[in-house]
Amino acid sequence: MYTWQDITEPGTIDELIADAHAAGYSEMNERLIHSWIAKGLLDQPLLRTLRRGSQKAEHSVNQRRLLLLLLDKRSQVAHLSALAQVPLAMWLWWDGYVPTRQAQRAWGTWVGRGRRSKEVAREGAVGLLEQVGHQLATPTARARFVRIIAELGNGKALTVRGRAELLDAVRDVMEPESVFAASGLVRALGPAQTPMTVETVIGYVEALSIALGRTLDGKVGGALLERARAVHRASTADYLAQRGDLAAEAGGLADLFREPTLQEQFDQAGRQLLLVLGMHLLHRRPQAHPV
Repeated sequence: MYTWQDITEPGTIDELIADAHAAGYSEMNERLIHSWIAKGLLDQPLLRTLRRGSQKAEHSVNQRRLLLLLLDKRSQVAHLSALAQVPLAMWLWWDGYVPTRQAQRAWGTWVGRGRRSKEVAREGAVGLLEQVGHQLATPTARARFVRIIAELGNGKALTVRGRAELLDAVRDVMEPESVFAASGLVRALGPAQTPMTVETVIGYVEALSIALGRTLDGKVGGALLERARAVHRASTADYLAQRGDLAAEAGGLADLFREPTLQEQFDQAGRQLLLVLGMHLLHRRPQAHPV
């Protein structure tokens, strides 16, 4: 069986297609390669100029190997845009595999437009609800929570009035009145060093909202992505040093601090970058909100 380990040299587009065919993916052709380059799944090849004329441009060894990885992962995702998390993850964690110009295109592909961006926003809202929702929160409160957060995640501006509505929605699922009204207690999830409270969740949602809005407006360039990557790497190093202690104190959320599988790391790359980007943007902007 032909695998990425068999690839040791750069190659032209013809050789990429031959790689795919040798690995059993006979559907790969030149048109599909160009489509994947435009989406950021693959990088542009490097031109080779001779004294007289030129030769076909070449893709690096790592890009040839990336193609086989993408083909292997394609059967595991519902939408082609989800494949963009593969090059995003490689760019996020390792140097020398995916250049920023490719990551920028992959970022736009993963977030998407129209229906796709709505799906990304709703997936994030449902995932957050699963993490913080109290078991006695009503179906109505849960539905309201997902609707509001999905709308914000799809680019809706967070006004003063909208933030108040968001606060009510988050409190209704995290601290339902049937449990917390009489006691006056505040719910805090996870370890004591990094508790997840209502206000923490509000900040999380604001970060996702501003990052998605900026992306959909076409205002996330390579330099901004690189700053977010630097922040992510630094914060990840700190987190890994503390993960064992955090997991021990997390109680019911201990599963959030376990070591993710490689597949989970690929699946989470887009949302991790989205949150870090949003936090970076949130902390550097003026704190006033439109009414």
